[in-house]
Amino acid sequence: MAVEGGLRCVKYLLFFFNFLFWLCGIALIVVGVLVQVVLHNTPVMRNASGSAAPLAIIGVGVVIFFVSFFGCCGAWKENYCMVTTFAVLVSVIIIVEIAAAFTGYIFRGKLNAVINAGLKEMVSKYGNGTAEYKKGMDDLQKCLKCCGANSSADWTSFRPDGDSVPDSCCKNITQGCGIRNMHDSKKVHQEGCRIALEAVLSKNLLWVTIAALVIAFLQIMGVVFSCLLMRGIRSGYEVM
Repeated sequence: MAVEGGLRCVKYLLFFFNFLFWLCGIALIVVGVLVQVVLHNTPVMRNASGSAAPLAIIGVGVVIFFVSFFGCCGAWKENYCMVTTFAVLVSVIIIVEIAAAFTGYIFRGKLNAVINAGLKEMVSKYGNGTAEYKKGMDDLQKCLKCCGANSSADWTSFRPDGDSVPDSCCKNITQGCGIRNMHDSKKVHQEGCRIALEAVLSKNLLWVTIAALVIAFLQIMGVVFSCLLMRGIRSGYEVM
């Protein structure tokens, strides 16, 4: 009876962890969609490299959603085949995530290169770009309180005088406030948007790491409980 009671507990724990895992899948899909929308509305990241990350998040969320649903059904019905398949699939996901983490660490500098290249392109096309393009750069400089890609000096070609910046670079934005004030730190932000944008990404990286650790914990616990339940089902114990 003690063994049966233990397996019943394992069954419900597996179902519970799979339910949390399923919610994590939904959360990843939502986060991926939101990030994709934000990046799509930010010209600096509106390219294939910028879209890769949110699309990958959405893909992982979809996989987790279906695998966890499969695990919930297997645990509830005490189906040895379904529980085994779930354990194998989650193990594969964990391996892929570890590989992705190492790859992301190795190529972590690529994102900075994409940001820098995108910002420089925005600065160079600002004068001849569409109204939406200009608004994207202006909104970025206003929001992050920055100017240019690496510094306000990136706007040297903005006007013939070589000493003017868009009004969105100003600390107190007024009409014409950026004219001949490129190097005036009292009126114009001197820090480039690359540094400010990287700082924002680094700040949010902590929350991404915490979320990844929580999901990894749920995955490992899911595999452990699956193995215990598989052993019980195979031994012929009545779990219910």
